[in-house]
Amino acid sequence: MENINVKIEILSCVYDELNEQDKALVDLAKQATANSYSPYSHFRVGAAIRLSDDSTIIGANQENAAFGVTLCAERSAIFAAQAQQPGKAILAIAIAARTENGFTKQPISPCGSCRQVMVEIEKRYQQPLHIVLYGENAIYVIESIKNLMPLSFENLD
Repeated sequence: MENINVKIEILSCVYDELNEQDKALVDLAKQATANSYSPYSHFRVGAAIRLSDDSTIIGANQENAAFGVTLCAERSAIFAAQAQQPGKAILAIAIAARTENGFTKQPISPCGSCRQVMVEIEKRYQQPLHIVLYGENAIYVIESIKNLMPLSFENLD
């Protein structure tokens, strides 16, 4: 028996340290929280993605009384991009969340379902997905979903 250590890399920074592309994506993700339909959790999540042609698409979480059919902001944005512009690679995603008290102080991380969708995006376009997780006190910049989900499920060819 042996222990296996998995190392992940996450850059922690503040808004002013982001490059202009990441700032713009974070701003869109924050704005997208206004499109959230979250009457049950009151937890508004917005996501913004940048495509290979530098166009952007936003998404917001959409809740339902039948909680199993709720859709996260990340998948909302990714699926919209895939439906509208399937030939364009998704290069980056920014995620922000807020409650009735304002934006979260620390970044929120995508759920497992959203992480698995991101794994598929990296596989589909054969390149890492740049991920920016916004919090008022810290922003995490992650260069691949593999740093959030190092033991992901992937179909073996």
